[in-house]
Amino acid sequence: MSIWVTLMFVSLMLLLLLGYPVAFTLGAVALLFGSIFLGVDFFSLLSLRIWGIMTNFTLLAVPLFIFMGVVLDRSGLAEDLIEMMGKLCGKLNGGLALGIVIVGSMLAATTGVVGATVCTMGIIALPTMLKNGYASSLSTGTIAASGTLGQIIPPSIILILLGDQMGVPVGRLFMGAVMPGAMLVILFMLFILVYAWRRPAAAPAMPFSKDNSSLLNILFTLLPPLLLIIAVLGSIFFGIASPTESAAVGAIGALILALLHKRLNLKNLQEAMQKTTKLTSMVFLILIGATAFGLVFTGMGGGRMVANSMSALPGGHWGFLFFSMLLIFLLGFFLDFLQICFIVIPILTPIANQFGIDLLWFAVLIAINLQTSFLTPPFGFSLFYLKAVTPAEIRIQDIYRGVIPFIIIQIISMLLLITFPGIVTWLPDVMDKLHGLN
Repeated sequence: MSIWVTLMFVSLMLLLLLGYPVAFTLGAVALLFGSIFLGVDFFSLLSLRIWGIMTNFTLLAVPLFIFMGVVLDRSGLAEDLIEMMGKLCGKLNGGLALGIVIVGSMLAATTGVVGATVCTMGIIALPTMLKNGYASSLSTGTIAASGTLGQIIPPSIILILLGDQMGVPVGRLFMGAVMPGAMLVILFMLFILVYAWRRPAAAPAMPFSKDNSSLLNILFTLLPPLLLIIAVLGSIFFGIASPTESAAVGAIGALILALLHKRLNLKNLQEAMQKTTKLTSMVFLILIGATAFGLVFTGMGGGRMVANSMSALPGGHWGFLFFSMLLIFLLGFFLDFLQICFIVIPILTPIANQFGIDLLWFAVLIAINLQTSFLTPPFGFSLFYLKAVTPAEIRIQDIYRGVIPFIIIQIISMLLLITFPGIVTWLPDVMDKLHGLN
């Protein structure tokens, strides 16, 4: 049977690489192999699994956070933040790039929509950076990498899905991701400062010019997103609201911000709801297809086969950790984060449990690894988003070259988290003590 399980997995990978729709491919492969080896009656269990998905209260946060991000994307928040950070940081060597990282982290903690963030920053900030003499590789690399921060900085859709797949409370997962997310932002900024110090001509300061940025303008630009971040994450961290309830708070906050920016009209609201429906449907269709695949994979003994193979790896749980991180990293070159999350993570989680690995820590490691998949050629989504909005003189090779240092930084961050797991567990432990749980 192990040969057929392997063939099933290989068939799935090949079909996905050929470009077939993910959700339907997962379901079709599961139906084919399940019908042949387990019988049609086996799929009576599938309806119960699907019912469990559709009635999962935690997963209700997914459409709410997507709606929040889409509305904020249309509110003009990103444009205002980029313009303000350009004025505040541009007079330093590498200042424009530093501003992009700060904006990326703020948008990550509000919108969390990678495609929208990368495209917006590419349209608005890239021409300014190139006009001021910034190297094209630094400019494109900074924008692409900063746009992916929404995958690790809460509230992140991938963290919600990982929490559901791995059985980790989403609130604790959000807390555990705060310090790694901040560390990644600091590492990005340190790289830019070193780059600007060594190559000042490739990251010059903007010419000094008097602008009308008063303290009131700065507060009006920066305060609303900061208040939204505090409302969403603070309500979770201090036990005021569940992640799903805080997502509702975020959705209402996004509507208020859009209203303040005079962008809340019936047309924008209708478009936001349509886009939210499409993205949510895609996520849940993939999840249902992956559930069918996982059910058949387990029924054919795939779980036992993988567990036995992992147990035979040298190095015990460290060998498993190295192999699993390497597997996710390599798959990230060819598959998107949803496919990896729904296909690979359910296979790895029980084995991590057997080895006694802290699933909170393991989930944050996976999240940073999946974030890297947005930057790795040839199918890194951030690379395609950015190329779609760059001037004609920017080649895809320039973007590939630009993201390499940031990919290395993300690998370094994973190594730091492995060496110092307290970076992940410190904040959840502190909040548990505040709530009297520890």
